[in-house]
Amino acid sequence: MATDTNALDSLQLHGFLSQAYIVTDHNNFFGSSSDGNGSWDYTELGFNASLRPTKNLLIAAQALSRRAGKDDDGSPTLDYGIIDWQMLSTADQTFGIQLGRFKNPLGFYNQTRDVAFTRPSILLPQSIYFDRTRSVAMSGDGVSLYHEARLDNGGLLHSQFGVGRSQAGDDAESSLGLDDLPGSLEGDLSVIGQVRYEHDGGRIVLAVSAASVHEKYESPGDFPGDGEFSFQPVILSAQYNAERWSLTGEYALRRVETSGFNAFDDISQTGESWYVQYTRRFLDDWQWLVRYDTLVHNRNDPNGHKYEAAGFGPAYSQYADDLTFGVQWTPHPNVMLSGEYHHVDGTGWLSLQDNPDSSQTEQIWNMWLMQLSLRF
Repeated sequence: MATDTNALDSLQLHGFLSQAYIVTDHNNFFGSSSDGNGSWDYTELGFNASLRPTKNLLIAAQALSRRAGKDDDGSPTLDYGIIDWQMLSTADQTFGIQLGRFKNPLGFYNQTRDVAFTRPSILLPQSIYFDRTRSVAMSGDGVSLYHEARLDNGGLLHSQFGVGRSQAGDDAESSLGLDDLPGSLEGDLSVIGQVRYEHDGGRIVLAVSAASVHEKYESPGDFPGDGEFSFQPVILSAQYNAERWSLTGEYALRRVETSGFNAFDDISQTGESWYVQYTRRFLDDWQWLVRYDTLVHNRNDPNGHKYEAAGFGPAYSQYADDLTFGVQWTPHPNVMLSGEYHHVDGTGWLSLQDNPDSSQTEQIWNMWLMQLSLRF
């Protein structure tokens, strides 16, 4: 493999910054948004760099600082860091391998979800792209293989398969009720894969994503004891892109299991979620959006009545139906202003750290968001 003596000429440095202001009439989202003053506790700051030492070798990494209420405190983390080697690259197909920390290919938006310019709205559909447990789905440390084939009909078929150790943040511990207990949740060996087909230059895009994510909890004593957590989503994605509008929908089944804890009964349940979204582009630099987004945590208890009867909390904490209206204005390629409104029935995706007492939450609530985003 010959080395390019002008490799430094390929060095690229980029970054992004987003700051949001959030107001809710009830419940807190990314900070104390319901106290009458709103919340400024949603900030995303990232820097990335890439270098091509040779034609078929890419080194890329991104550092991310994210503040999102009590779920993220803004501490810098390695978002991704990979060595990407294209072992085969022809006019018809590409095959390569990535080593390091790679972004998980879940749905349409997971791999780029922290960059506001790649999102159709300030918040992605929370039924698919959970922010309250985002660390579980974001990335893995290991190896990822990818293959891209250009088909005779003009279509493009992209496949990716990864094996690695999942990430486990404080958000996952909080969601499992482990954040105040001794011990720690650590990522374990997990697998993930996606097959995506693009037809007619991306006019039609279809994808299937699946993962089996595993984490283990190590306890210093018998309480709560060592245990395991697994998350197994399957996501079907479809999108149609016209010149001025796009229609997008995704559907997911999410199997969640916890086992082995001395202090808790084993749990195995399957959640269901989906959304449909319409975006319209106008005046060259404006876009508006309408979306309906719904989730239930347990298909066998969609209204949460069994959950409430067992004394675990309000029934409406087990589902969420969200009607969203949004608008984006991009007066410059590196500047974007966004605003959106959410009318929500249920608290199924609310942060537990920002809302520690579920009895103090409200079933029906409204949220307004505004965001300024820059990239450079």
